[in-house]
Amino acid sequence: MHVDSKTVLTLQEVMSRTKLRKSIRIHSKTLYNQGLFILDVAQAPWGCATWPAYWLTGFNWPGDGEIDIIENVHSVLSNQVAWHTDPGCWLTTPGNFTGTAGSTNCDASVNYNKGCGIVDQSIASFGPTFNEKGGGVYAMKWDDMSIDVWFFYRSAIPRNILDGLPDPSAWPLPSASLSNVGCNIRKYFKNQMLIFDTTLCGDWAGTSYSVLGCPGSCEEKVMDPHSFENATWSINYLKVYNKTVINTSYLEANAGRVQLAVLSRVSIGVAFLVFLVLSL
Repeated sequence: MHVDSKTVLTLQEVMSRTKLRKSIRIHSKTLYNQGLFILDVAQAPWGCATWPAYWLTGFNWPGDGEIDIIENVHSVLSNQVAWHTDPGCWLTTPGNFTGTAGSTNCDASVNYNKGCGIVDQSIASFGPTFNEKGGGVYAMKWDDMSIDVWFFYRSAIPRNILDGLPDPSAWPLPSASLSNVGCNIRKYFKNQMLIFDTTLCGDWAGTSYSVLGCPGSCEEKVMDPHSFENATWSINYLKVYNKTVINTSYLEANAGRVQLAVLSRVSIGVAFLVFLVLSL
């Protein structure tokens, strides 16, 4: 999934919007209510004038909420996780996460829709260094207690993810977490579709263009197709797991013990069962 990196545009075409550079936006047909989302990314877009995002939202925005799992602009090196909601949802700090908290008010109607957000400490969680190191895995766990996001380097992906038996309880602290202490998760987040897109300029990349050291203007950058040679999403897989209670009482005693031993990687009697696998 990539931005057009071949078509030459004139400044007049860009400024007047009479001809636009083709980009991408895809979304799932399924709407989700909680789950464990595992994304393996080989390559993500970066470069001046780009604003890539992997996120979730509903048709009723911001009433259904918005969860931004991968998002930032230009050639920034660290990912920013963010949430946007109706009034009344707050990010609690300090919290059970390793990233650096920014705004704590998730209300989309204030602060120019900045929402509440946390920046990953890793300088390889976004941008050119992320791609140079072969990408990695982003995991998001969404339940009544919290919405947690982890980033794992390619060499640090937990074995249970690689084995298809993800166990968040065995992972380190997430890089970002929105807790139900400050936000009623069930109330503010529901009926979410998965989205990948790459915006050119726009509200964030356009207004931050010169501040973050990009040359000329954002519109001039959009003219040149070579500006977007790195504006590509390359996805190994996206798996969505549903937490399901497993009843093993019908099994023979020995078989039951084996079953629970496997399930204990998640939690006794509970498993995250995959119900969507997407390769792009």
